[in-house]
Amino acid sequence: MAAYAFTKGGIDSFTRALARELGERKIRVNSIAPGYYDTEMSHSLSDEQKEQILRRTPLGRLGVPEDVVGSVLFFLSDQASFITGQTLVIDGGGTV
Repeated sequence: MAAYAFTKGGIDSFTRALARELGERKIRVNSIAPGYYDTEMSHSLSDEQKEQILRRTPLGRLGVPEDVVGSVLFFLSDQASFITGQTLVIDGGGTV
């Protein structure tokens, strides 16, 4: 868990630092922090592991890739023109 937490924190810090560096060029930098998703990568989890994840996820399911699409489109839109340096967690409430 320590290595995982370290890398997640690094991505968050990198997002904020890069946003500061590139802001003067009018380049926005944001990131998405997904939780557990029903993808090829999660298919290797055992049923017990999936059940444990579902118990810890308030929305009670694994995400699907489509759960991220709207947020990415928002970040890319003019509606997010004053948002930079942010990490959006899309994990069904798992980190609440």
